[in-house]
Amino acid sequence: MIVDVHSHLFDNHERIGDPFRSDSQRAHGGFVDLTVRYEEYAASAPAGTRAIVVGGKARLSGLWVPDEQIAAYVAAHPELVGYLALDPTQPGWRDELEHGHQDLGLRGIKLMPMYAGFDPAAPEYDDLYGYAERNELPLLVHTGTTFVSAAPLKYAMPVHLDEVAIRHPELRMTLAHLGHPFEGECIAVIRKHPHVYADVSALHYRPFQLWHSLRLAQDYGVWGKLLFGSDYPFTTVDASIEGLRALGEVAGIPGLDPLDRDEIERLIHRDGLALLGLD
Repeated sequence: MIVDVHSHLFDNHERIGDPFRSDSQRAHGGFVDLTVRYEEYAASAPAGTRAIVVGGKARLSGLWVPDEQIAAYVAAHPELVGYLALDPTQPGWRDELEHGHQDLGLRGIKLMPMYAGFDPAAPEYDDLYGYAERNELPLLVHTGTTFVSAAPLKYAMPVHLDEVAIRHPELRMTLAHLGHPFEGECIAVIRKHPHVYADVSALHYRPFQLWHSLRLAQDYGVWGKLLFGSDYPFTTVDASIEGLRALGEVAGIPGLDPLDRDEIERLIHRDGLALLGLD
């Protein structure tokens, strides 16, 4: 079974405003249709794939997908697990947290510190983290770069989540995109905290960078802290698997062993739901 710990729901482009929309078009050379249709997702993934689905809330960047949309989507597809999203810079986020969890039954939380413009390590957000820790709601936190010019990169650095994990040691977190291009920092964070993981979503189309990052993970002995993710609809499950396996075919560079193919397969088939307490 494949578990995709990082997929999105964008039901229409009214939920994606500027600057995200305009900067996306600039970065990709034109309009990109991000509308998610489950049939297309399933057709681009192995049979039986399960997925965590998130929306996103970041007023600064023009993203706002209502949690009700996520709840309705996962209710229609039992293979999916839904997360609520929060922008804690906006009023009412505490009510949205309780509503998404207690009323809608969503099972985790998506945070986008860089896109929303907040420091995830700031103690003022400990109420959010404490609620998640007490109620066993895992976090998926965006780390790493973006094309959105208004989003401060300093809030995307994985080291901020080290402070959160120190204060909330039982809180399960996934650091998205292996923190690229701060992969070494991300590996240092996941190595020291038992319940902090990283996903490898949306990285296969930079093959040298991903090869180098996985070599770092191999050298640090943290293969088991890496979770499979796609970042659909930006790419697909099948393309992500193919990209990972292609890296296993690389002979490496003189004097260094190649990537461990067995570990790549274990990564692809790792049960992220069990590790995150969602099985």
